[in-house]
Amino acid sequence: MKKSLLVSFLVIVMSGCAYLGAAHYDEIFGQEQIQPRIVAHNTGSGAEFLQHVKPLLDTRCVVCHGCYDAPCQLKLSSPEGIDRGLSKDLVYDGTRLLALNPSRLLFDATDTQQWREKNFTPVLNERAQTEQANLAGSVLYNSLLLKMSSPLPKEGVLGKEFDFSLDRKQSCTTMGEFDRFAKAQPHAGMPYGLPGITQTEFKHLEKWLKEGGKVAHIPAPDKVALAQVLRWEQFLNQDSLKYQLTARYIFEHWYLANIYFSKDDNKSFFKLVRSSTPPGEDIKLISTRRPYDDPKVDRVYYRLMHERSTILAKTHLPLALDDAKLARLYTQFIEPDYTVTAMPSYKPEIASNPFKVFALMPVKSKYQFMLDEAELIIMGFIKGPVCRGQIALNVINDHFWVAFADPDKVATPEVGHMLLQHEDALALPAAEESNALPISSWVKYANRQSTYLEAKVKLANKMFKNGEHLTTDLLWRGENTNNNAALTIFRHFDSATVVKGLIGQEPKTMWVLDYALFERIHYLLVAGFDVYGNVGHQLLTRLYMDFLRLEGEQNFLALLPKQQRQELKANWYRKSPTSLTNFFKSGDEFSQPTGITYNTNDQQHELYKLIKSTLKPILSPRFDYTQVPEPLQQLNAMPAKAINLLPQVSYVLVKETDGEHQAYTLIHHNAHFNISSLLNEDGQRAFAEDTITIVPGFIGDYPEAIWYLNNQDQVTEFAQLLPMMQVEADYRSLKSRFGIRRTNPEFWLYSDILHKVAKQYRGIEYGLFDYNRLENR
Repeated sequence: MKKSLLVSFLVIVMSGCAYLGAAHYDEIFGQEQIQPRIVAHNTGSGAEFLQHVKPLLDTRCVVCHGCYDAPCQLKLSSPEGIDRGLSKDLVYDGTRLLALNPSRLLFDATDTQQWREKNFTPVLNERAQTEQANLAGSVLYNSLLLKMSSPLPKEGVLGKEFDFSLDRKQSCTTMGEFDRFAKAQPHAGMPYGLPGITQTEFKHLEKWLKEGGKVAHIPAPDKVALAQVLRWEQFLNQDSLKYQLTARYIFEHWYLANIYFSKDDNKSFFKLVRSSTPPGEDIKLISTRRPYDDPKVDRVYYRLMHERSTILAKTHLPLALDDAKLARLYTQFIEPDYTVTAMPSYKPEIASNPFKVFALMPVKSKYQFMLDEAELIIMGFIKGPVCRGQIALNVINDHFWVAFADPDKVATPEVGHMLLQHEDALALPAAEESNALPISSWVKYANRQSTYLEAKVKLANKMFKNGEHLTTDLLWRGENTNNNAALTIFRHFDSATVVKGLIGQEPKTMWVLDYALFERIHYLLVAGFDVYGNVGHQLLTRLYMDFLRLEGEQNFLALLPKQQRQELKANWYRKSPTSLTNFFKSGDEFSQPTGITYNTNDQQHELYKLIKSTLKPILSPRFDYTQVPEPLQQLNAMPAKAINLLPQVSYVLVKETDGEHQAYTLIHHNAHFNISSLLNEDGQRAFAEDTITIVPGFIGDYPEAIWYLNNQDQVTEFAQLLPMMQVEADYRSLKSRFGIRRTNPEFWLYSDILHKVAKQYRGIEYGLFDYNRLENR
């Protein structure tokens, strides 16, 4: 610890003001009272915050405190989040019997006083605004001091007193509780489980806190961006009911996106929101649990709100809007010949079912709209509120490819008629809202899914009679320009990633999505999912996703010979629960042969080659694993025993002779006998079948291990030793030589390098990584 920091700490402690009970704080500094903190960006304190404080909070604090799953709901990524403070309520809680009241910044409270009424407590001083009180009464400041009084060891693995599990018990201490907290957990200073900040960094934060912790928003967008905002708001808010229905559909699919108008401007992002005020007036947000819930206003206006929070990789869904996109939307939704005479109801049983609400719109228009930004739509359940933990993720395999049925072939009038006839069977669990009874509801929705599949298979048997059109010509080719036509999804146990392209080795399974399936996935896991819902809602969501995964797999299997379909499904669902066996047979009634002529006994391999060939013009080369140079390339063939020791996502930085860096991602794919067991995932693990892929660049947003290789000799040694690992001790030995552990004294230096390199690789897709899953090994 630097001498000056020690002196600062001792002065505060000896003054008797560092850790005091709540009554003493009241006696010395007065009662807590909301303080005005937000100032203009062009004031002295506003400029100080944006230039010196915000970059520190972003790179040292927001990497753990930035999202729904931030510890104690402390979001330091925006002025409103800093001022709101922390809460003892858990957002991600798979055991609650009743839904929790939402606590979304900007939406569920309009000012700090309302957050206090919702039991959020401050991390900045809210008593007398003196320099002494501002330091002594700040949870943030005292948390930094606590780290300095009990720093991390400078190497090795941290002890058992550190709990990094996602479901760990949270203290969420108030200033009045801090004394007891510090004595019980002296190791729990901030940044938690990471080295303390530097003296210079500390001084910047100390000065800011002394002066009252003033915060400021980033500057407003430039005139060019604002002109685009006005243009788009005019399009989305015309009086015609046809336009209103179109805007409603667009909003319910794009509301999570970070919209931008120029790749050169990586600071001006916008959120599409519902407002009770028209364009030209200040936005007044309509706050509902779901994007389709009753707005309780006569007229909804769709507005573009400047996104002023720090951009985080794990929630960043960039969407480019331009003249071509505007023209495309007009062609898809306004030009077609249909008439809207009344707006659909917002009743839950109606609004949760897109096949009812948007029945008037041509199926092909809706499907093409989703296909145009397929990666973004799927990214909604990867990076949206459902993203964390096992709610939706243990229902998908660790590595699989996704393609789409061609709208010209499957979005026909016959398909549209079938969907209209069975719109009730297509109802989704979100109709039960946020408090659901899982078992009885599951039976109901399972029966409805069976009814729909029966109708779908009956129509498919007619459309593909004798294998006609049942070839790779069935697949959407992105109109030869759109690389959304081929996607890869990676599951990283309790997080996931979607990228463009058919990435990595040939996967165990593949999905082929049609319109109805694609739409239901979105309304199940994105629009209809409530992260604050009860255990029944979350369980029902997970169980229903089983149906949708099976349907996507069944569409893929239809391209294979009948015998191969059965063999593959049997392999994918080894040791499946008996209770689900009958449902897994859904789709077996599809009796048409494939239209593809196969020449080998490995038809799945042949089909993958055919699909790659068919989609070759639009396949993104960005993460082509074959382009990783030797000797790192050989890691793709590591033995399972060594792979088992690796975390799900590891970043490898290689320093070049010119000082620049090359980046690679090691992705560990967990193999399973089946993924239909909700409560016993470990029991379904096929450890001997685990695989790994190393790709150029960054995949994933939650690094679990960071490897730094200084030169080519280290690259060679690393590539030789990693496959030779047998036991945990081997892994720890390698980590000591090449890894950047939590205890590395220069951790933050390497973190800054990591983010700098990521910014170069990701461009407009760049956001801060999240360190909540960083391993301690």
